[in-house]
Amino acid sequence: MKKQVLALAVMVLAAGGAFAQANDTLAKIKSTGAVTMGVRDSSGALAYTIGDGKYVGFHTEMSERILADIQKQLGLPKLDIKRQLVTSQNRVPLVQNGTVDLECGSTTNNATRQKDVAFAITTYVEEVRIAVKANSGINSIKDLNGKNVVTTTGTTSVQTLRKNERAQGIDFKEVMGKDHADSFLLLESGRADAFVMDGQILAGNIAKSKAPADFKIVGDALSVEPIACMLRKDDPAFLKAVDDSIKRQIADGSLAKLYDKWFMQPIPPTNTKVGLPLSEATKAAWANPNNKPMEDYVKK
Repeated sequence: MKKQVLALAVMVLAAGGAFAQANDTLAKIKSTGAVTMGVRDSSGALAYTIGDGKYVGFHTEMSERILADIQKQLGLPKLDIKRQLVTSQNRVPLVQNGTVDLECGSTTNNATRQKDVAFAITTYVEEVRIAVKANSGINSIKDLNGKNVVTTTGTTSVQTLRKNERAQGIDFKEVMGKDHADSFLLLESGRADAFVMDGQILAGNIAKSKAPADFKIVGDALSVEPIACMLRKDDPAFLKAVDDSIKRQIADGSLAKLYDKWFMQPIPPTNTKVGLPLSEATKAAWANPNNKPMEDYVKK
């Protein structure tokens, strides 16, 4: 009986230790010498793949710099960075269950997601826009009546469109792409009349297309959304380490240089330029670092 009680106590202690480590990412990284970074394969210049398992982009490289700072903070001679591909549908669950430690892609910080995960300070402020073929005759929301509108599964863009006051009385059919590249292909092939998504994702896909002049981004911004790195809730030490690195990158000017590299210069694999200057909204977010959710950006 005593052996059974002792065995049970050991199991409880072991489980408790595992639980504690799951909520202490810095301790986990230090003890294992490894970290898992969530990466995206088609989130425009923020995060994408150039093939052969190589992931690049503004937020991808920023994330690598964050992890380098954390490696230095922990005094680790080496840090094994594992890269886990995530999608719009599974990114939150994979952070919650511990598969991914840090996800820096194109995730909007909103009040609903804040119930499940934590967000670092905002590093990019996005505007949701509409991309169409240049000869489509579509120039604004009102022209979407009776059209097929594509967005990516797991994103909030079409919900944002439906809630927009200018969309009242507009009846369109919603089409879903499995990822951003698939959504753009639906527009490119004519199976969708418009693609509603983050402006930089639209601009990036247009820049990479066979005939960029065949597409245009139209209408006013549907919403303004803060994009930020995502991590597990209730882990203040890890959140502080991530935020401190981002603030350092803002202060020393390296984040601005990184933005210029990915948005204003030719980028791989096609050496095309997105050509999206740093917005006033993103400049403001860097000047006053915060992790306010999207709802705080809505004009009252």
